[in-house]
Amino acid sequence: MIPLKPHTDDTKMMMNTTLNQLRGLRLETMAQALEQQLTQSGISAMSFEERLALLVDREVHGRQDRRCARLLKTAKLKYPQAAIEDVDSHSTRGIERSAVMSLALGEWVNAGHAVLITGATGAGKSWLACALAQHACRRGHSALYLRVPRLGEELRIRHANGTFTRWLDTLKNTDVLLLDDWGMAAMDSQTRADLLEIIDDRASHRGTIITSQLPIEHWHEWIGDPTIADAMLDRLMENHHRFTLTGESMRRKNPAAKGKIDD
Repeated sequence: MIPLKPHTDDTKMMMNTTLNQLRGLRLETMAQALEQQLTQSGISAMSFEERLALLVDREVHGRQDRRCARLLKTAKLKYPQAAIEDVDSHSTRGIERSAVMSLALGEWVNAGHAVLITGATGAGKSWLACALAQHACRRGHSALYLRVPRLGEELRIRHANGTFTRWLDTLKNTDVLLLDDWGMAAMDSQTRADLLEIIDDRASHRGTIITSQLPIEHWHEWIGDPTIADAMLDRLMENHHRFTLTGESMRRKNPAAKGKIDD
């Protein structure tokens, strides 16, 4: 293997031009990797092809990391640090780690399945839901967190300022919609109709996660309008995965865990 020639003034000028061109092409991570290579004494032992492969690999992974960071910021998860690797699978939780991992690594998002998570307050519903949404972001999917008790107010504001239709399109095209605290507050007729429209847009096309203290068998009564309830639940239950969390409240058991594992 022919060793690299020492850097002359012409070589340095050429490298500076190359670095500027890489940054002009928005290949910042590759430029940084090339700068790092130029300082490594052992790099001359590698072939051109090997060095190029390393530069491209760094750029690809850098872009993936930046995209994931953007997706997580847009998702506005209640617990953005939640990760499926940290799922509590003790028997007292009522869930199997293998079931959670199988779901997270599967195609539920692309298949438009619903994930329904129920359990008492403090059981870890919101945390588990955020962990699933966070993992979806890590796989390149978009996500958005919404609290259902505040949804009515959000919808009224958007109807009033004329942004409802555009927001509905945003929700329709979001890969994972997390509806937290489902069934905690009564809905008016407009919110009920809007929620049906949101769910109808997503059925069999986009993934939806719902958390609720209310057992699923009581959802029909909570929705209120029998016709809308039938339509809404028919779409949610067509293809769904169910987790029922049990056991003592994690917040009472370990007050320091609040913020890591919550509703």
